[in-house]
Amino acid sequence: MLGPGGVGGLLAALLSRAGHRVICLASDTTARSLRENGIHVRSGQFGDFTAAVEADTVLREPADLCVVAVKHTSLDAALDRVPPAVLGADGLVLPLLNGVEHPQALRRRYGAGRVAAGVIRVESTRVAPGVVEHGSPFTEIDLAGAATARPLTAVAAVLESAGVQTRLAGSETAALWAKLAFLAPFALLTTRYGATIGTVRTDHREELLALVDEITAVGRAAGAPLDAERTLAMYDAFPPGMKSSMQRDAEAGRALELDAIGGAVLRAANRHGVAAPTVGRLVSELASR
Repeated sequence: MLGPGGVGGLLAALLSRAGHRVICLASDTTARSLRENGIHVRSGQFGDFTAAVEADTVLREPADLCVVAVKHTSLDAALDRVPPAVLGADGLVLPLLNGVEHPQALRRRYGAGRVAAGVIRVESTRVAPGVVEHGSPFTEIDLAGAATARPLTAVAAVLESAGVQTRLAGSETAALWAKLAFLAPFALLTTRYGATIGTVRTDHREELLALVDEITAVGRAAGAPLDAERTLAMYDAFPPGMKSSMQRDAEAGRALELDAIGGAVLRAANRHGVAAPTVGRLVSELASR
């Protein structure tokens, strides 16, 4: 588990509790804390529990599966913890990152057949090293990717054994864009205005509608069968106090995944000749801050 934060820490704890051997890769301070104290999870879905895990600063032996759960802003440095030669020829890399561009970057490093694509739907936060608060009543993963070194059905079975609802998606493009088309309007607007989704969907609804329309058009041009009405319905069904992970990063003074989310949309819009003025304005305003 590369990056035992909110998402990675939750998955590591669930997999360990299910009986799988888990090695968390992190900084020396975090690795020492995990070795000594394990991972404490507070969750309405899974209950409150503590799971023991192994931890190190770098991978030192072959692994069947390497889940990449770091932020885009720290991806390049984090990958030094997983040398391709050590991972092994049959080791599969499963990134659970925001955006649509990272699978190709990982394939250049590890090889085309050793990287799957994955998206996760969950709200989970690391409040301290080895302490995770899981707030959403769901934890769902979609897997996609052809001709991988390890069958995705086997990966799905491992995740399911830990209680994570896992689905095999037919199209990598569709799976990645489905999440980005939902995430980008949510992240950009909640972060730009420092507001929860409840405020965004009422006070900034015109911008929300414009963003959904623009990003849906870009995703469709990229080959994803997106549905704008379905995306809006999801926003309207969310608890009004929900915040995006980008907004939480902004509030904590952390680097934003602005380029991986908004920047990726703009690059795809440029490639396919699709206008995305609202996305461009919000990305520019957030970048200037």
